[in-house]
Amino acid sequence: MADTEKWYFDPTTGSVEQGKVGSWDERMGPYDTREEAARALEVAEARNAAADAEDQADEDWGKPASWEKP
Repeated sequence: MADTEKWYFDPTTGSVEQGKVGSWDERMGPYDTREEAARALEVAEARNAAADAEDQADEDWGKPASWEKP
């Protein structure tokens, strides 16, 4: 599928556009469907939450070493 057939979301205007209409720093995508592009912010929020949870889990090393103060 060519980029002109893909869908993009413009977070500045909130519009969904087919093809690379706006500049690269003002579009999210590409998405296969208009509906997917319309949910771009929801998808990004969910991905950010998952990444934050993963980062938090990576930072949890469990019980501190015996020489560290609790």
